[in-house]
Amino acid sequence: AGQWMVYEAIQPVVKTPLKQWVARVKDSKYVVKRLKDSESLLNSEKISAMKNYCTSLLGKNYDIYFEWDNDRIYCSELVWKAYKHATDLEVGKLQQLKDFDLSSDIVRTIMLERYGDNVPYDELVISPAAVFESHLLEVVN
Repeated sequence: AGQWMVYEAIQPVVKTPLKQWVARVKDSKYVVKRLKDSESLLNSEKISAMKNYCTSLLGKNYDIYFEWDNDRIYCSELVWKAYKHATDLEVGKLQQLKDFDLSSDIVRTIMLERYGDNVPYDELVISPAAVFESHLLEVVN
């Protein structure tokens, strides 16, 4: 009790003590961001709604297909949907799979392995970069 926790979509979605999460970070370099104006935008009800939403996804498998449903969850999807569910804010711009550069040999090989000839180019996705760069978030010093 009283320790900071990180909800993360790895395999599977888990709740990890912050100290343990930091220990896994490469070169111990990480950035913590929070919602700008969080004092006015977040209250205990909304924070509880975010926690309850994330808790409801614990144990879900990681989504290597980046599908927008909740059957499986990927990292940035968990963050985006938690904010959307609790605050109706969109922390990062949604894109479609076709909006990304899929031209490299490595990406084409992975896409072929995962999707065969049925790449879901119109699938909604939220990238980690889009969440990180959201104008709604600020760095916690």
